[in-house]
Amino acid sequence: MKRRLLAVLMAAAMTTGLTACGGGGGTAETTAAGAAETTEAAAETTTAAAQETKTASEPSDGGFELALVTDLGTIDDKSFNQGAWEGLTKYAEENNISYKYYQPQEGTTDSYLETIGLAVEGGAKLVVCPGYLFEEPVYLAQDQFADTHFILLDGEPHSGDYSEYRTNDNVMPILFQEDQAGFLAGYAAVKEGYTKLGFMGGMAVPAVIRFGYGFIEGAEAAAAELGVDGLEVMYNYTGAFAATPEAQSMAASWYQNGTEVIFGCGGAVGNSVMAAAQEKGAKVIGVDVDQSFESETVITSAMKLLSNSVYDGVKAFYDGSFPGGKTSVFTVENEGVGLPMETSKFETFTQADYDAVYAKLVAGEFELVQPSADNIDPTVDLTVSATTINYVE
Repeated sequence: MKRRLLAVLMAAAMTTGLTACGGGGGTAETTAAGAAETTEAAAETTTAAAQETKTASEPSDGGFELALVTDLGTIDDKSFNQGAWEGLTKYAEENNISYKYYQPQEGTTDSYLETIGLAVEGGAKLVVCPGYLFEEPVYLAQDQFADTHFILLDGEPHSGDYSEYRTNDNVMPILFQEDQAGFLAGYAAVKEGYTKLGFMGGMAVPAVIRFGYGFIEGAEAAAAELGVDGLEVMYNYTGAFAATPEAQSMAASWYQNGTEVIFGCGGAVGNSVMAAAQEKGAKVIGVDVDQSFESETVITSAMKLLSNSVYDGVKAFYDGSFPGGKTSVFTVENEGVGLPMETSKFETFTQADYDAVYAKLVAGEFELVQPSADNIDPTVDLTVSATTINYVE
């Protein structure tokens, strides 16, 4: 039978991606020689040191060749900044290339663009910008700094009013096949024995919608293999990426009524789900990065393998094969999405099970439904066989 996604949809027209945001400020810089200096400064003012983490390599004669401009979060945010930083530093250290990160003072286009300028002045040949908040800044920077290359993670360059999408040859936008990551999470959950699932997304933007669709399809595929009839899924978009009492209350209500595991897909929305799961002794599926360290309730995470994608992009730049001017999509085929099996808390779903379903996805044995031609319409029909989907407003 067919069901329609009738959850909160008014945000669906927004063509943005999913990222996590945090607070912070100040341009970050350090060299190995200055490590002792940093320690001394930290002793004098612990608060200031905590607010301004300082990490970089020794600069080359031309400054720092590789740069990361963070959003307002830090490089240890367990999300986009950290994943991008890990990929950049891995390649840099393997190849003895200087690197540094810069942190904007404000979460505005002007501040992001100004910080990109600081990175370029500091010698950056390649600047990594993690998250959809950089779509407009990179759109402007690609012209302003035409001799510098950019990796835009989880977004595509566009004008402030969305009237023009344009990617110059010096920009590599990276997107992810979120429905595949969601599929793996839903499949694993049902194979683990869960039949009462929940999906709590943030804003109904394309990335979140694709996560949700894939999650349901993966659950259906596992149910069909196991002969399970009557899966139940609670489904909702909260309309924001914030942790709120309302989101926690809704998650707690789902758990109270029998939901066993909820896929918390929407930035800090996941924190609300984790809080509810902690109270109810229930389980959570994380998103974007490995969130097992956030809470004991997290059994696995539907991951975008951010560090892999950045590493590959930086490598392509130095290999002379930088794929600028077009969007690169990271999928199961190039190990761009997946589950963190080493930290997942599964009891029956094994590494062999994961490898088998992953190989089937790579081979195209599962045909995943796209929400629409442009991936922003969450009202398209999903074909399901055994699932009762309860759409919650």
